[in-house]
Amino acid sequence: MTRTAARARRSAGLGPFTRVALVLVVVLPNVIGAGVVLVLAAWVLPTETLSQDPGALTRNLVVFGPYLFVAVVVGALWGHRRMRVPALPEDADDRAREKQFLRVRRVVLRGPLRLALVQTVLWVVAAALFVLLNVFSSGRIGFQVGATVVLGGIATVSITYRLVEVVLRSSARRVLTERPPSGSMLPGVLMRTVGGWLFGTATPLLGVLLAGIAALTIGGYTLERLAIVVVVLAGVALVLGGTVITLTAMSTHAPVLAVRRALKKVESGDLDADVPVFDTTELGLLQAGFNRMVDGLRERERVRDLFGRQVGEDVARHALENDVELGGEVREVAVLFVDLVGSTTLAAIRPPNEVVELLNEFFAVVIDVVERHGGWINKFEGDAALAVFGAPTALDDAAGSALAAGRVMGARLAEEVFASSDSLGAGIGISAGEAVAGNIGDRRRYEYTVIGDPVNEAARLCDLAKDVEGAVVASGAAVSRAGDEASRWCTHGTRQLRGRTEETELHVPARRGGRPTAGVDDEVAESSGASPADSTEGALQSN
Repeated sequence: MTRTAARARRSAGLGPFTRVALVLVVVLPNVIGAGVVLVLAAWVLPTETLSQDPGALTRNLVVFGPYLFVAVVVGALWGHRRMRVPALPEDADDRAREKQFLRVRRVVLRGPLRLALVQTVLWVVAAALFVLLNVFSSGRIGFQVGATVVLGGIATVSITYRLVEVVLRSSARRVLTERPPSGSMLPGVLMRTVGGWLFGTATPLLGVLLAGIAALTIGGYTLERLAIVVVVLAGVALVLGGTVITLTAMSTHAPVLAVRRALKKVESGDLDADVPVFDTTELGLLQAGFNRMVDGLRERERVRDLFGRQVGEDVARHALENDVELGGEVREVAVLFVDLVGSTTLAAIRPPNEVVELLNEFFAVVIDVVERHGGWINKFEGDAALAVFGAPTALDDAAGSALAAGRVMGARLAEEVFASSDSLGAGIGISAGEAVAGNIGDRRRYEYTVIGDPVNEAARLCDLAKDVEGAVVASGAAVSRAGDEASRWCTHGTRQLRGRTEETELHVPARRGGRPTAGVDDEVAESSGASPADSTEGALQSN
């Protein structure tokens, strides 16, 4: 059992405040309802036939007070018993706690029905008692009193049912948070709406209808008396109907509003939005379903983020927006290959955690520089990395971006990673040209990559750069394809690279009087707080 589940189970029971609130919302409406029924039965509805039995009113009043007191006490005790769950001992095992949670959950979710049943029984007993109290002296009075008690009881129980739902909402949220509803445990939205009309509107109108039928069939109503009856019952219908419909609308509006608020958060990009599940109808299923949907969106975003970190954001976006097709297309790209020098010796004399920390610092600079210049890391190969510019997202000046990234990377690595170690360094090779970019492999496992001569040439130049001052070498093909960035590079002779039949023209960052040319990116200086020229000059001269 997880800590969260245990905490939810411990807090799922009814607290003292909830129990007091339940007593108030059950007792007060029933006392008020009983008072309204008394007024209607004793002074509004009676006709001239009441004068035939002068003691009827006194007899009913004498019985009304004691029964109301007994009904309140019995209802409170009975309701408390129906809503009570015995406490578990502290040393109870997980199985006993699970059963306890299910009992509490059942009591909370079925609480409105349980308390409504208690009240219904007491109102039925009251109706039977007052019918027997009057029917032997006058069948008409007995029917009149009994109908008034029944209709008043229906209206009162319906209002109390809605109020109990509101009071138990926080408890329902706690038990449904751990275990959302799998089906409706209480009447659904349709029955809730129809019940609101039935108990709030149809019941008092039925009283008006019965009064009219009695006046037409039995008689005994004067025009003035009938008008009073209709006005009073219509007023009760307006008040009662408005109360029941309002409570019914609130019980439907609250869960929908909760989902709507959470939906706005999701629309704004907040995937931490969560809806408290407190409704046991189809709306509760909607709340729980929304949470499951957001969980799925969070998981999808997490996978997408991990996917982007693995293959690069541009490649991930390209894969998600397009169908998977094996093969590739010929594109104009620039390639930067960077390899750490001295890591093998370092691994032999340093603990593994220090080696990993150094590699992370090294790759952090590499990734930052490449992304700032519009490229992406195609792959890591041990202590080396291959960066591509111009695929899958096209760049106006892919070669210029790669050359600028190489200059800045060499300076930043020398200053931020290798400044404290004379045995460490890095070689950076840059090339450009046409290459095939696409998905290579099989539909079961593939990789977006670039294949072609620029990749091979950049790798060879990287090996060569390890022995060149500044440790950054570019091919003539890369410089010839670059825009303004080409002016910051100068020739460095030619060399026949391994595996090639022709010599390759070499270029390195231009230097004047032992200093690099102007125009080095400001980001080099930002990392140390120095001016761009000073920062880059010191970094390159340290080589």
